[in-house]
Amino acid sequence: MTATIKKETLQFLKDLKLHNDRDWFNENKEKFISANENFIQFAQGLIDEVAKFDRSVAGLDAKNSVFRIYRDVRFSKDKSPYKTFFGATLMGKEKSCGIAGYYFHLEPGNSFLAGGVHMTEPQNLKAIREEISDNGKTFLKIVNDKNFKDNFKIEGEKLAKVPQGFDKEDPMAEFLKYKELMIHHSVKDQQILTGDFATYCSKIFKAMVPFNKFVNDPVMALK
Repeated sequence: MTATIKKETLQFLKDLKLHNDRDWFNENKEKFISANENFIQFAQGLIDEVAKFDRSVAGLDAKNSVFRIYRDVRFSKDKSPYKTFFGATLMGKEKSCGIAGYYFHLEPGNSFLAGGVHMTEPQNLKAIREEISDNGKTFLKIVNDKNFKDNFKIEGEKLAKVPQGFDKEDPMAEFLKYKELMIHHSVKDQQILTGDFATYCSKIFKAMVPFNKFVNDPVMALK
């Protein structure tokens, strides 16, 4: 049976947001261990679900897919020591998988599933923009598909102008301005606690495949 997210896991994250300090965390270390293990178990079940349609993630160890709870505060004005969410990135092990994968973000009141490209190297972004410019009809077919529009929003920081090297009158100009191309699907806390949530996540991730493939293909061509 696929693991589920426990209500105690969400409650731990709620409490951590209110008491984001080392003393409280150390006093509640057992609750963190339990919540973290629950999230890892869920992520492993999610890997198994996604592997049914994307074999590149088969065999992934969820422990290597889940982010650490500890924040790097060296260069941040916010010195809170802990993240107030759990996150897992499901990326295939093969080099042919590209840079777009699947991400699950668990945060009470702000949980979501995501795909696409986040903060990639300039040469990758240039290749993706060229693909969008050269194959705009294919890209628009993907993002205007009813299943895509019903489930996702395209998000990411944008330039004010069309990037250098591209025609400012390009029909795909608004998409070329993106500095990152992420697709986002929000989920509610009540939904997360249902027994079939992993299956639901897998369904949403499967709907991301055409978009991820589109942005991955030009990047893989660089290798």
